[in-house]
Amino acid sequence: MKVLMINPPYSSSKYKFIGLVAPPLGIAYIAAMLERNGVTVKILDSPALDIGHETVQKEIQSYSPDIVAVTSVTPTIESALKTAQISKKACPNAITVLGGYHPTFTYQEVLKNDFVDIVVCGEGEQTMVEIVDAIENGKDLRKVNGIATRNFKTPPREIIEDLDSIPFPARHLLPMDEYKILNMKLTTGTIVSGRGCPYKCSFCASSAMHGQKLRLRSAENVVDEMEHLVNDHNIEMVAFMDDTFTLNKNRVYEICETIKDRGLDNYWGCTARVDTISEELLKTMKDAGCITMFLGVESADQQFLNEINKKININRIKKTFELTKKYDMRTIASVVLGMPGDTKRSILSTIKFVKTLEPSYAVFSLATPYPGTDFYLKAASENLIKINDWSKYTLLSPVLETVDCSLEELKKLQKKAFKEFYLRPSYIARRTWTDGPIILKTVASIVKGV
Repeated sequence: MKVLMINPPYSSSKYKFIGLVAPPLGIAYIAAMLERNGVTVKILDSPALDIGHETVQKEIQSYSPDIVAVTSVTPTIESALKTAQISKKACPNAITVLGGYHPTFTYQEVLKNDFVDIVVCGEGEQTMVEIVDAIENGKDLRKVNGIATRNFKTPPREIIEDLDSIPFPARHLLPMDEYKILNMKLTTGTIVSGRGCPYKCSFCASSAMHGQKLRLRSAENVVDEMEHLVNDHNIEMVAFMDDTFTLNKNRVYEICETIKDRGLDNYWGCTARVDTISEELLKTMKDAGCITMFLGVESADQQFLNEINKKININRIKKTFELTKKYDMRTIASVVLGMPGDTKRSILSTIKFVKTLEPSYAVFSLATPYPGTDFYLKAASENLIKINDWSKYTLLSPVLETVDCSLEELKKLQKKAFKEFYLRPSYIARRTWTDGPIILKTVASIVKGV
């Protein structure tokens, strides 16, 4: 059996405006599991290779796979479906499989397309192994948990409890020299050190996909992968892509201690909640090489934070950013504008608040109700969604109106947020001094992109 895994082309993306193309770890994990089980696998990462559907079709014809598996998030679902369609045209006998966040939560819609044979719902490592085994050996697919077809849907698959049992992503199948940020070569390697999230933020689909139970890889296993990135792929900085890397402080301390014990001197960054950061933890992380934190601020309105179930408060946000400055930690503040209860006044207040925090960078996303989230269910039930084109669900295009803001007004407010934050003379001077000329490319890319 030959399996071709495809990250489909995209014409627009929430990351394109900052020139970011990152490795698709999801399909790389699945590919590693398939290889462990003796399956021949190839990965075609279309965004990294900068190829369109015509080239993808030629690659499919050339490889002649038995199974074509396409991953998709919401903004890329149309491209993923087109990829499955051309796959059927190129190799009519190949089984087409779609997986990822969007197909998981919209499998009935996806399966209306006769060129899609199977949808993987949820985590796909073991599911794909069993799909391949069933197809190769003529077994009943109804016994494979975690899938849907036009004729049946099987029970959900149990989550993988022991994440150390999963092999590292099959990076040898990825074009590692083609990943970029700001359209420059990406010397950053990405790692996921845990899955699941006990929090229930209304706009996040992670707990629906990976469960609310936090599952963590051991510190030794995580640092093994860091060494793998450094030694085998010449990575200079590691980015932890967990929903919240700092949820379990003891595990963070263990990782930091292991990094220092092994003499790793590479820099790294992570995601964090402001209410998980203490001065002691921050100092330990800094000493172990952490230089960047991605922090969810979301809003300056405490009532709004309560409504989205964020479970943080404004004072804690301020205190955490003060701590990061004390330890010279580079920060990225994540903000969401345009939730249903937002007003023009509250949005302007949030923009002002973020500037007072003085993060190194800020990302002002527009509220986007992704399938699988409580936010989507609420927005759909109350007929708040104005745009049904999934390709617009990029966090950069408005898809629902607020109390007193139209779609056009929301877009203008987002542009205002980016420009007011990045085009301040004091900000440009400060970042140019600390980060060098790269800040000029950052500013140009962000302001042009929105």
